[in-house]
Amino acid sequence: MKQLVLIRHAKSSWRDPALTDLMRPLKKRGLNDAREMAERMDQKGINVDRILMSPARRTVETLELMTQETGFGRDIADMVPDLYTFSYEDILLFLRGADDQYDSLGVIGHNPAITDVVNFLCLKEIHNVPTCGVAVLQLDIKSWSGLRAGAAELTFYDYPKNDLQLEGVDRET
Repeated sequence: MKQLVLIRHAKSSWRDPALTDLMRPLKKRGLNDAREMAERMDQKGINVDRILMSPARRTVETLELMTQETGFGRDIADMVPDLYTFSYEDILLFLRGADDQYDSLGVIGHNPAITDVVNFLCLKEIHNVPTCGVAVLQLDIKSWSGLRAGAAELTFYDYPKNDLQLEGVDRET
């Protein structure tokens, strides 16, 4: 069994139109949301062996805030240029080559890729994983190379403005 924790970066700022997409920072709401979601993950005991993230400033800041709040991801994160993508196929291709020594991986990335990975692996129809949304997937595989449609069960799904539960998935799990 493997575990995949998918995190969409927190809310970013569009205030400075001169910045490239890679350089956009988090806005104030994003700063608060990243801390809140780190606390929720900590309360549920969600941890990973390794975190892989896009090199975009907003993903790096999201992890930095989570680390400050709870220590989540401290000293186990790698920036992966291939994860600066909006395609779920790119993420799956990368993950299929992940080192099997890691039973639990975290990915901090971008939409629509994050939403599409959840839907593909769990055969769900989540319309949109919101900014700073977290989805924990339990995978019925022994090797990351075995990632395939329907191989996962969504065991935790939460996001900053979540007041409702996804059918069949307890936010309290």
